[in-house]
Amino acid sequence: MSNTTLWLVIGLVCGIASLAVGLYYFFWVKKQDDGNARSREVAGWIRDGARAYLKKLYMALIIVAGAMAVILAVVYSIEGQRGVPTALCFLFGACCSAVAGYLGMEVAVLANVRSAVAASKDLNTAFNVAFKAGAVMGFAVVGVATIGMCLIYLISGDAQLVLAYSLGCSSLALLAKAGGGIYTKTADIAADLVGKVEVGIPEDDPRNPAVVADNVGDNVGDVAGMGADIFDSYVASAVAAMLLGAAFGTSADPVISANAPLYTVLPLILCALGILASLVGVYFVRVGENGKPGKALNMGTYITCGIFVVLMAVVILLIPGINNGLIWAILAGTAVGVVIGQTTEFFTSDEYKPVQLTAEYSGSGAAITIISGMSYGLISIVPSIVGIVIAMMVAYFVVGGGDLGLYGIAIAAVGMLATSGMIVSSDAYGPIVDNARGIAEMSGMDEEVIDRADVLDSAGNTAKAITKGFSIAAAALTVLGLFVAFVSEIDAATEAGFLFSEISLMDPIVLAGIFLGSMCPPLFSALTMLSVTENAFKMIEYIRGVFKKNPKILEGKATPDYSECVSLAADGALKSLVLPAIIAIVFPLIVGFIFGPKGLTGFLGGAIVTGVLFALFMSNAGGLWDNAKKYVEAGHFGGKGSEAHKAAVIGDTVGDPFKDTAGPSLNTLITVMSLVASTFAPVIAIWHLF
Repeated sequence: MSNTTLWLVIGLVCGIASLAVGLYYFFWVKKQDDGNARSREVAGWIRDGARAYLKKLYMALIIVAGAMAVILAVVYSIEGQRGVPTALCFLFGACCSAVAGYLGMEVAVLANVRSAVAASKDLNTAFNVAFKAGAVMGFAVVGVATIGMCLIYLISGDAQLVLAYSLGCSSLALLAKAGGGIYTKTADIAADLVGKVEVGIPEDDPRNPAVVADNVGDNVGDVAGMGADIFDSYVASAVAAMLLGAAFGTSADPVISANAPLYTVLPLILCALGILASLVGVYFVRVGENGKPGKALNMGTYITCGIFVVLMAVVILLIPGINNGLIWAILAGTAVGVVIGQTTEFFTSDEYKPVQLTAEYSGSGAAITIISGMSYGLISIVPSIVGIVIAMMVAYFVVGGGDLGLYGIAIAAVGMLATSGMIVSSDAYGPIVDNARGIAEMSGMDEEVIDRADVLDSAGNTAKAITKGFSIAAAALTVLGLFVAFVSEIDAATEAGFLFSEISLMDPIVLAGIFLGSMCPPLFSALTMLSVTENAFKMIEYIRGVFKKNPKILEGKATPDYSECVSLAADGALKSLVLPAIIAIVFPLIVGFIFGPKGLTGFLGGAIVTGVLFALFMSNAGGLWDNAKKYVEAGHFGGKGSEAHKAAVIGDTVGDPFKDTAGPSLNTLITVMSLVASTFAPVIAIWHLF
């Protein structure tokens, strides 16, 4: 057995272990107390709504994935002999992403009611249930992803087939995240504007017809959708580095060329080490006597990253032929991931000035709330971008620059996402405790239980914001690796290294590509948020009509029909996915076939820059507005029902599609665009040779 094969087997074993631990936690959560008949009934509404939406979504995605697989089979059959394997790996990637998302959603709808019931005992017990449920998602994502990548490369030895697997993951992730984001924010905005602002009832009051749809949205958007998103980023980062490692086989440097197989599997080795670190780190996530869940989540992240760094350094030092400078490149990626996470926490946590000041300014009206949140959101871009640039420069120069330096940048992204088992566990915890709070209120649990759920929920919002920061920063480094892989594919197809030498900002074709690429993330954001606006408008009108027709609902003497809002949100979300899918998949192909490799290179560059900027701004501003609202609701600046509260609710409503629909979908958008370009690069190159 060769060294390469041995490492692939180790990676496969680690992936299986991760999935096994996830399943263990799944059954542990399932055994916990789910309360009385009322709490089970409310949880059942949410569970049934989430399952119904995912069934509709996955049926639609089967059609899209099937069509894409046929296209890939035809294209690669013309280009070479890999048509059927490429299509099968694409479908395998889509299926793996769907499985990971579904597992996470299933445990979330089990854990929400169990977390609420546990909150009736104490904060620590509720936190433990919610976090272990989140760990199911975390370990399922990294386990299934690592198993898929190792299995394909172990069988085929072809990094191009792993690229097809990644494209399958990304295609499903984009539609799952965008669709889930549209769904959840449609219901959330409608429930808040009519419930809180117009009729003055609490957030999760059972009198609100949209309250179940709102809680369903947390599961399909923040659990299944975000799980697919991180799954995509995790796989794409590894694939970008694998493609660059495989290209070393033709390097003029005999040392690098001889070790190309090791460079190719190094990303999978790092994924395996990240799994081991996460398995240890998760045991250190405990709420101490101070009762602050946010600090417990952060401690788990720090410990996991520390363990990963030590394991990574030892393994690279023990592998002969690997440039030891990659230790510093990976360390830079991991460190910047932590820094960006802390930056995100500073701008979105209610423990720091940006959120507190925005909450205070809300007493002067919604306009000041919006201006403040947007301003802090724009400022939050600066440290993140500086961090990304530092990571890029360190990763490039620490290994000597050149092709190996570009590989260093790609491997830094792998280092940033290698600990995704822990990162996703913290992220999935967020929507679980959000649902727990809703179930507690809808089930009529004591106010003390609701207050504990609010504490857990606030930490969950910050955890979700931090995860988005990780994902966006990693996407920036990942797509740069994919960008270089795209160039490599073009050069290999044309047997000429013309692309780098001919690219110039003075070239109108390159500039045209840059402008067209820069246009796509803002356009994508606008389309998804307009979808939320249109769907929320319809739901708001429906809710108003319900209250008008049956006044007994607001009096608490009648129960509204929750199913209609669930259907409105689901149907609206699925219909809204067509144009975003066209932007992600069709636009790069149109630009590539019309403007050629140079135009497509500019297109990717423009999309990467604006995509990262918009994603950071929208995610952080939205998270800030959300926690500013919760800070007021905790009793500051007048508390619930005050003028500050009304303004903060409006700010949160504006921020909802920012942070949960457009923002976190943008990193998936630029990843899909880059993967589409790399996948079809040989065809585009050959097309422009004739």
